[in-house]
Amino acid sequence: MLTPVSVSVDLAQSGPVVPREFLGLSFEASALPQLAGDGAGGDLVTMLRSLGVGVLRFGGVTADERIGWTDAVGGRPSWALESLEAGDLRGLGVLASNSRWHVLLTLGLAHFEPETAAREAAAAKAALGEWLQAIEVGNEPNSYAAHGLRPEPWTAVQYDEQLAVYRSAIEAAAPGIPLAGPDVSGSSAFEKWGPPEVVNQRPALLTGHHYPLGCEQVPAPSIARLLSPQIHAAAGVSLGRYMSVSEAAGVPFRLDETNTVSCNGEPGISNTFASALWAVGLMTQAMQMGVSGINFEGNPSYCEGYTPVCAPTAEDLASGTFQAQPEWYALLLAKALIGDRPLPTSTSSTGHPNVQASAFLAPNGALHLVVVDDDPPGSHSLALALRLGRRFRDAGILSLTAPSPAAISGVRLGGLAVAPNGSWSPPATRPHAASKHGVITVTIKASSAALLTLSPSPSVAH
Repeated sequence: MLTPVSVSVDLAQSGPVVPREFLGLSFEASALPQLAGDGAGGDLVTMLRSLGVGVLRFGGVTADERIGWTDAVGGRPSWALESLEAGDLRGLGVLASNSRWHVLLTLGLAHFEPETAAREAAAAKAALGEWLQAIEVGNEPNSYAAHGLRPEPWTAVQYDEQLAVYRSAIEAAAPGIPLAGPDVSGSSAFEKWGPPEVVNQRPALLTGHHYPLGCEQVPAPSIARLLSPQIHAAAGVSLGRYMSVSEAAGVPFRLDETNTVSCNGEPGISNTFASALWAVGLMTQAMQMGVSGINFEGNPSYCEGYTPVCAPTAEDLASGTFQAQPEWYALLLAKALIGDRPLPTSTSSTGHPNVQASAFLAPNGALHLVVVDDDPPGSHSLALALRLGRRFRDAGILSLTAPSPAAISGVRLGGLAVAPNGSWSPPATRPHAASKHGVITVTIKASSAALLTLSPSPSVAH
């Protein structure tokens, strides 16, 4: 039995182009020395290239509390448990150059050391050159007081004063590095911290975080909650807050850290196919709303938590042998939308399925439609009716599937798995659905996603 769903697309109201570097990964700063060694060998460069170009962000709590800049001038700070050195940044430069991915680097602010930060920024500029997109100062600085890193009162005013000192020192040591920020923990804080950042610091990029579920929430996180319409709606509200400030300021916004469940993720949720379905939904939602990019947080040494890519063992990590996690397949699907323009899309159905549909107009006149069916296994498949007249002749179908939302293996995109070396290529042929009397009908299984590519009819192709 099928649940009928009708999809309508407004082809006359296209939004801004999805940026070339929309896709991104985010890692803790403490992971930088290890990953920097993978620029000349291993799987990481191959995997990054399979996504095209993007942005690598290094930050997180370890940028503030664990890893400290170490050089001949100051040595390793007394508070730091690990060191970051110029050689690490040079290795990162090789990784960036070979993968063609830019770097967003977070400098620690929790320990107020502007001169040390300035030396680190200068080293980053020398090592990364054109691949250094921008620097951030502090990770989630709005939460410093709550974590005992600053005394009260601690507001955007006090942050701005300290940021100004950092910027002055950095500009003297390494002029011209763009600023990104304020890198807050969520959109509610961004409404207070974003506008002063725009006025006083004139950042090149606005940044903030989003986690739909918290590790200490009651009720506890679950796959059902992650894929619920309520979570999808809440993400829309959060992105709307971010974009309201961004659009008013005329400064692009990047969701530079996000994933399923805070605190490194939750095994059985964050490492499952459900995370891929959630990620596809969030990315298309962000594209529709004009977000300039999105970075999925990951831990390369912890495959059971949230991470698009990881090394199964310590030996694998040392040798640069990585595997694609379910979320990686979501990124591969979204790659096809880079350079497209989002179109207003709506669905209607009498069965109220948990489905999302997002349409995008490609530069060649083709129409991309991403459909995510978050209904649980055993639910009726969707009979998706695309009523677009005779402008499109057929739809090629690239399905994202797995045995179940809880599956941690068996994920396939177009029926294919990512190769052991991290590479993936689209299948040579895809299933097609032809237009009949101006309607294209496609069946979508529950707990799956699909990218439909609608080819323009010869009379309207351009």
